Amino acid sequence: MAELKVIHYDDVPVEEFPGGAHYRKLIAEENDGAPVVTGIQISPPGYATPNHSHPYVEIVTVLDGEAEAWSESRAETVRLGPGGTVVFPANKRHGFRVVGETPLKTYGVHVSPSRIVEIHDG
Repeated sequence: MAELKVIHYDDVPVEEFPGGAHYRKLIAEENDGAPVVTGIQISPPGYATPNHSHPYVEIVTVLDGEAEAWSESRAETVRLGPGGTVVFPANKRHGFRVVGETPLKTYGVHVSPSRIVEIHDG
């Protein structure tokens, strides 16, 4: 790498999600030519993602707050707090919901140069 690329969270545009969550892409192909997409999502208490999948692996680490995460291959949910990381396999339905009264802050890595989300019913 010829130069260090520095990305400041406050300088990144905000993507608003239905239900009150918001996401900021830190690294993505469209602005860095990177082979991955990384971002920070902040979700309010009570927020739950729809069941969804990605055609690639997604890795999510909880930075602050608590969540329950699930995958179609698991009958149970797992509870995650700060420092907890979950790896969602490619093409597997999954999701999470905020547990407790504080916002959930997560750092996600999409193992793809583009963020692709496929929403599933139920």
